Amino acid sequence: MKKKGRVLVAMSGGIDSSMAALFLHEQGYEVIGITMKTWDYATAGGSKKETGCCSLDSINDARSLAVANGFPHYVLDLRQEFGDAIINNFVDEYLAGRTPNPCVLCNTYIKWDALLKRADQLDCEFIATGHYARTRFENGRYILSKGLDDTKDQSYVLWGLTQESLKRTIFPLADLTKKDVRKIATEKGFADLANKSESYEICFIPDNDYRGFLRRKVKDIDTKAGEGDFVLADGTVIGKHKGYPFYTIGQRKGLEIAVGEPLYVTKINVDTNTVILGTLEDVKQQKMNVKKINLIKYDKLPENFQSVTRIRHKDAGAMSTVNQEDENSVDVFFHTKVSAIAPGQSAVFYEGDDVVGGGIIEKAIL
Repeated sequence: MKKKGRVLVAMSGGIDSSMAALFLHEQGYEVIGITMKTWDYATAGGSKKETGCCSLDSINDARSLAVANGFPHYVLDLRQEFGDAIINNFVDEYLAGRTPNPCVLCNTYIKWDALLKRADQLDCEFIATGHYARTRFENGRYILSKGLDDTKDQSYVLWGLTQESLKRTIFPLADLTKKDVRKIATEKGFADLANKSESYEICFIPDNDYRGFLRRKVKDIDTKAGEGDFVLADGTVIGKHKGYPFYTIGQRKGLEIAVGEPLYVTKINVDTNTVILGTLEDVKQQKMNVKKINLIKYDKLPENFQSVTRIRHKDAGAMSTVNQEDENSVDVFFHTKVSAIAPGQSAVFYEGDDVVGGGIIEKAIL
């Protein structure tokens, strides 16, 4: 069979990346599998055993599938780079009173960067992953779009990909649903893979306790950012918090304070070590500034660009007007108020199913 080209496939050991590799292999590509070791949870403590893409079991599962289908498999140790770029940023952002999204940074600065570098070393024309997303080439640009399966669409966490990255990326699951993938895996004799449980936590916090993770990473966190005041917008002190890094904008649960009505975190003031609380209406805002912009569909946004903007991964999005201030910054005006604009989170702009671009929320504007 004539090969379509050599492709380096990121294989986590899960069903999506495994089937992505298998599909490409069957389509005639010369596949090379690679598993990226980004985190060693055993060194960081926690109450749950190591799981997911970095566990020994997952690495072995990826290697077994590659060997069974006759293509090579490698393990790439990225723990140092991951720690420097992702873990340190995660800690620093919470200490700055912000809410980071490590998956976006990891995709942009660790996974794709590492894949492309290794692809060049192995003479691979393409790289591929098991993400549910689509790409196409149109009007001189490579465009990223939502995957066919709305429930699994991962385009939100891929907004940081550059034109060069998209040019060389294949998403084999683009036109499949998760149900389709499980069914095909079962039919091909991979029932164990099809029924393998999925992890939805941050990979380096499998117990889903980011507060415990911060305490383990920042031994003097109580000195740097310890107990302080819960206050209302007018400055009235209504209680004590356990440390501002342990709260996020929009949070309601876990405040351990009762005043007769539900209260939400509306702002975090690092300088005064105060967490400002308010009503649900207080946490809703209409304008924000977004920085560290990466545009995909256009090289520059038209004036008063109309976009559905998402401010969280599971956010349905809201209509907005986006104006580009400069190549690194845009202002977003939502047509109706949205809840919990959290600095540090990603804002992603959509035109239909297409990702126009994205950036990091700098601040809400009153």
